[in-house]
Amino acid sequence: MSNDLRKDIISSLKKFRNKQVTTENAIKTFIKPGDRIFIDSGCSEPIELTKKLIEFGPQLPDVEILHFLSLSDLDYYETAGGIEDLFRHNAFFIGKSLRKYIKTGFADYTPMLLSEIPRIFQSGQMHLDTALIQVSPPDKYGYCSFGINVDIIKSIAEAADKVVAEINPKMPRTLGDSFIHMDDIDSFVCVEHDIIEYSYGDPDENAKKIAKFVASLIEDESTIQMGIGQIPNAVTKELIEKKDLGVHSEVFSDGIVDLVEKGVVTCKKKTLHKDKIVCSFVMGSKKLYDFVDDNPMCEFHPVDYTNDPYIISQNKKQVAINAALTVDLTGQINSDSLGHRFYSGIGGQVDFIRGAGRAQDGKPIMVLPSTATLEDGTVVSRILPHLEAGSGVVVTRGDVHYVITEWGIAYLYGKSIRERILQMINIAHPDFREELLDYAKKWNLVYSDQKLPVSIDGRLSLYPEKYETLLKLKNGKTIKIRPVKPTDERMLQELYYSLDKEDRYLRFFYPRKNFQHKMVQPLVNIDYSSSMILVGEFFKNGEQKIIATGGFFKTINPSTAELAFVVHEEWRRNGITNYLLNYLVRIARELNYKFFSGSILLENKSMLHIINALKYSKTQNIESGVVEFTLDISK
Repeated sequence: MSNDLRKDIISSLKKFRNKQVTTENAIKTFIKPGDRIFIDSGCSEPIELTKKLIEFGPQLPDVEILHFLSLSDLDYYETAGGIEDLFRHNAFFIGKSLRKYIKTGFADYTPMLLSEIPRIFQSGQMHLDTALIQVSPPDKYGYCSFGINVDIIKSIAEAADKVVAEINPKMPRTLGDSFIHMDDIDSFVCVEHDIIEYSYGDPDENAKKIAKFVASLIEDESTIQMGIGQIPNAVTKELIEKKDLGVHSEVFSDGIVDLVEKGVVTCKKKTLHKDKIVCSFVMGSKKLYDFVDDNPMCEFHPVDYTNDPYIISQNKKQVAINAALTVDLTGQINSDSLGHRFYSGIGGQVDFIRGAGRAQDGKPIMVLPSTATLEDGTVVSRILPHLEAGSGVVVTRGDVHYVITEWGIAYLYGKSIRERILQMINIAHPDFREELLDYAKKWNLVYSDQKLPVSIDGRLSLYPEKYETLLKLKNGKTIKIRPVKPTDERMLQELYYSLDKEDRYLRFFYPRKNFQHKMVQPLVNIDYSSSMILVGEFFKNGEQKIIATGGFFKTINPSTAELAFVVHEEWRRNGITNYLLNYLVRIARELNYKFFSGSILLENKSMLHIINALKYSKTQNIESGVVEFTLDISK
């Protein structure tokens, strides 16, 4: 710290000297046996006051300590001589320092939505004797900033009988609804320790894959929220090509700073707090803390504002990205416990899932790896037939929209239980998909003959994501071209039923009247190593539709595959069939096919025109009004 800055701080505190005490006197004066106290959260933990509290612990029996996300390495029990019942800790979110004590029953966990925690203190339901906080030095008007953590501490400081502060010149002065006046601080100590830094670590390959899927859902001009966890924060690295993103989140980290510096996060298109990053706390490195220091772009607010679903919902294209521990086949999200063992907490994810769900074009997203490795090395699925005994439902079936693993995206909102189960199995680890399907059949939740894609050698046929692409059409619209999935059965049926009598005749050689499960299931459960069906996907008024299909199927001749196409009438004459055909040629070559064959009725002039216009060598034979053709695709 420079001498000038030190002089400024000394000057700003001069008229409040009567409130300055030593850390020892702060604890002895303001904390008595049996008191309930709150210790400032996250990376703002008042380290010197907390150390002194632990030191004097044996003289302060039955003190209840409340926490929201304790991140320091301080061990309250071991440091105080291992007296197990000395303090009673109560956490609203379980940090690493308390996890083992909650597991052994020496500490408590109070599950609450983050947005609602301030209310229980403001209403008096939970009386608080003393709040231990950490703030920046006061400005010339006597206002200190809560710095990198406003979250629940501002409301708690306003409700507590007494407030004791560490005044630290290294605490950033953040802006927004983030200040407390020295008149409202009963006593303070001057400290100069570094602010706790936090790293999520480098994302593994699964986290990177999940992040790519998440990024594919985020549109330009979206406003994003990312919860605590490695995966949500890995997403920032995948957003570099986006434009004019905004941020409204209870927390953010270094990745957002990088996006601001690269011009990706501008907040210029936000519908609420335009030009501003809105948050309640930050966790990260000194680079992050320097970024938020006195930065007008960043507004810090208490969580009863940032996390209010009504406030969140006012952000157009609000995207909420939060991590789950496990999910069951119907979409119930468990995020705070491993069976009966409480692990983290509810935090703000329910607030943002509901807020984003109500926002115009909002997207609530839950992420998790498909598997976990237990202490004994056993690999288990995180997608479960049912949640483990003791696991809490944090996000309900009715709230969940998107669930993403490294195997893909499941969209569950408005889907039936059967549809949800197929979606969830589709993103489960392949090693567990058959088992999950067996449970669903046992409970009569899917068709009794429901199948998964299986290759010719009996192994599960994995979805070939590499063939997904976008196609801009002559009409100016863009559709997604991708391989068919088992979850497409209903949409494929809808496409077939939308065909008129003549179209059905041209496609099926007779005016087929029904397209039942037994007929359609084989068309969505294919062996991708020997056959391929591509679909054209489009969202119409928010509803996902398949508007075209084109595919080839293996025949008794190992070098020849048979072709078939269907395009909805409204989408014809846009080049879809021609594009699908050429794309299928590329895929067929990769699968070592040399020829395509097919049958076309003479009345089907448009399809005959497409085949005849191809530059591939071809042979044709007309018999009984049917054109039999073979295309040489080998070169």
